[in-house]
Amino acid sequence: MVDHESDTSAGTAVAQADGIDRRSAPDGTGRRVAIVASGGTLARVRTGATELTGALRRVADHVLSDPQAAVRATIVELAERSGTSPATVTRFCRAMGFDGYADLRLGIAAETGRARSAGWAVDIGREIQPSDPLERVLEQIMAADTRAMHDTAALLDLAEVERAAVAIAGAERVSIFGASGSALVGEEMQFSLHRIGVAAWAWNDVHSGLAAAALLRPDDVALGISHSGQTREAIEMLAEGGSRGATTVALTGFRRSPLAELADIVLLTASQATTFRPDALSARHPQLVVLDLLYIAVAQRTHDRAHAAFRRTAQAVDGHKAARESDA
Repeated sequence: MVDHESDTSAGTAVAQADGIDRRSAPDGTGRRVAIVASGGTLARVRTGATELTGALRRVADHVLSDPQAAVRATIVELAERSGTSPATVTRFCRAMGFDGYADLRLGIAAETGRARSAGWAVDIGREIQPSDPLERVLEQIMAADTRAMHDTAALLDLAEVERAAVAIAGAERVSIFGASGSALVGEEMQFSLHRIGVAAWAWNDVHSGLAAAALLRPDDVALGISHSGQTREAIEMLAEGGSRGATTVALTGFRRSPLAELADIVLLTASQATTFRPDALSARHPQLVVLDLLYIAVAQRTHDRAHAAFRRTAQAVDGHKAARESDA
C-alpha cells in the first residue's frame, strides 16, 4: 500500500551539495533538464541518505538497493515499490540536489552504464554466505572498494586538498586526532609526513590529544579523522586545536557532521557498506587514498626538503634490511 506520509527531513538533508556540476541534456520530451555530474550521483545519494528519516529514507534505500531498477521505473512505480508517494519521491530528489526524478534517473543511468563498461558486474549488495568460495568473496571486496574509490574521487574537492597541503607544508607542527580505526589511519599519515621531515604527531588518547591540541598555535595544523564525523573524542580534540588558532582539517564522510562543521577544511570520502563489512570499516581504504594524495601534495610543495629527508631516513634504516643473495 502506498504511504502518503509527509516527511520534513528534506529540509535537513543535503539539498545543496557543494561542488555540484550541472549540465543540461534532452529528456526525450523536447525540453532540456539539468543533470548532476554523474560521477558521484549514487555517492551523493548514499551519503545524503544517512540524514534522512521516514518516507524519504525508504526512497533512498530502495534506489540504493537496485539503482538499475530505479532507472527503469517511473516515479509512480518507484513510489509504490518504496511504499511512499510520487510527491515524496520528488521531495527526495530535491533533497539530494536534483531538479526532479528525471535528473536523478539520468545521473544513475550514466553512472551504472560506466560501471558496466568498466567491468563492475559484481552485485556488491549480495549477502555473502558461509559456503561462498573465496573467489566470490574476493570479487565482492574488490567491487566494493573499487566503487568506494570512484565515489570518493567524485566527492573529493581538490581545491580543499590543495588548501590542506599548503597549510601542512607551512606548518610548524601537525597534530592528527582519531579514535579506534581512525587512529590507525592517522598513524599512517603521521608516519608518511614524518619520513619527509614534517613535524607530525598522531594522538589516539583523548587526554594526551587534548593536551597536545592545547599547545597548538596559529602556524600549526590539526587534522581530525572520523568517518561518521560524530566521534566525540575527535571532535573535542579538533575543537581544542581550532580554539588555539590552528588550521583545522576534517577527514570525514559527511559534510554536515559535527566534525566537518567546526573544520576550516573538509576532505570528504565515500564508503561502500556491505553486509559483510560495516560503513566504518569500508571507509578505511578511501581514507588512506585521500591521505596519500594529501601526503604527496605536501611532498610536492616541499620537494627539496622532502626529497632530502626521505633519502636520509631511507639510508638510516637501510642497514636493517636483509641482504640479497647477490650482495652476499
